[in-house]
Amino acid sequence: MQLSLNAQLPRPTAGPLHRLANLLYRKPNLYLAMLLLPPLLWFGAIYFGSLLTLLWQGLYTFDDFSMTVTPELTLANLKALFNPANYDIILRTLSMAVAVSLASAMLAFPIAYYMARFTTGKTKAFFYIAVMMPMWASYIVKAYAWTLLLAKGGVAQWFVDQLGLAPVLQFILGIPGVGGSTLSTSHLGRFLVFVYIWLPFMILPIQAALERLPPSLLQASADLGAKPWQTFVQVILPLSIPGIAAGSIFTFSLTLGDFIVPQLVGPPGFFIGSMVYVQQGAIGNMPMAAAFTLVPIVLIAIYLAIVKRLGAFDAL
Repeated sequence: MQLSLNAQLPRPTAGPLHRLANLLYRKPNLYLAMLLLPPLLWFGAIYFGSLLTLLWQGLYTFDDFSMTVTPELTLANLKALFNPANYDIILRTLSMAVAVSLASAMLAFPIAYYMARFTTGKTKAFFYIAVMMPMWASYIVKAYAWTLLLAKGGVAQWFVDQLGLAPVLQFILGIPGVGGSTLSTSHLGRFLVFVYIWLPFMILPIQAALERLPPSLLQASADLGAKPWQTFVQVILPLSIPGIAAGSIFTFSLTLGDFIVPQLVGPPGFFIGSMVYVQQGAIGNMPMAAAFTLVPIVLIAIYLAIVKRLGAFDAL
């Protein structure tokens, strides 16, 4: 009797939301596409759309007499990048970005290695906080603070005098392309500020890569009779290259596009970022600014292609 009554009850009709839920459950790829479509459209329209518009303006013509931009397409702005003055700006920025990345890697590796292999619990938390605390401070405040530290009569000069290294500093400041009248007006001072500001971005990826290093590999290396330096060169260093490459993405790209530090520290001379700022803000030459914007995009694309082969994206 109970079975016959249940058989006579009408089945509830599925609503549109219920049918949609069933469809998405059966087709998870469709569900994923619906989730990703809105942010991808926003990213594509806002980011890539504005970027392509900017690069397209690099083909416009700038009238030096009337200081106006006309939509007449020309390759003159791109050709102007290879003028000696502009080419020197590109080389100056590129060399600084490479030097900062190399120095950051050498300074970050021992810190990251100690964090990964010898710290636990509260000690590791302390190192994490110590590494990330400079990132909490304002970027401009740190840059201005370094101008005071490196100025003549500043804290850095005082330490050098106390250690009796004043003649050594004067010799370094006299080297062309490195020194200047003081640390705050030298390429060396600018280099030190860049390394200080971007160093945390190098420490954390290397530390993450070293933490994934299996201890059994180090034990196996020791069991096979390898000396500590051989273990480092043949086991630790090769396996940490993805972390170094991942950190260098940040140090290289951030140095390449920076325009504040070159204005505050170091000798007179433009970087790519400061050149874009001057061309767009002071002169109003948007086409030339857009042409200069293309340079770091190309350099970073080439650099990403190189570090991708080193496994950088696996360590991010």
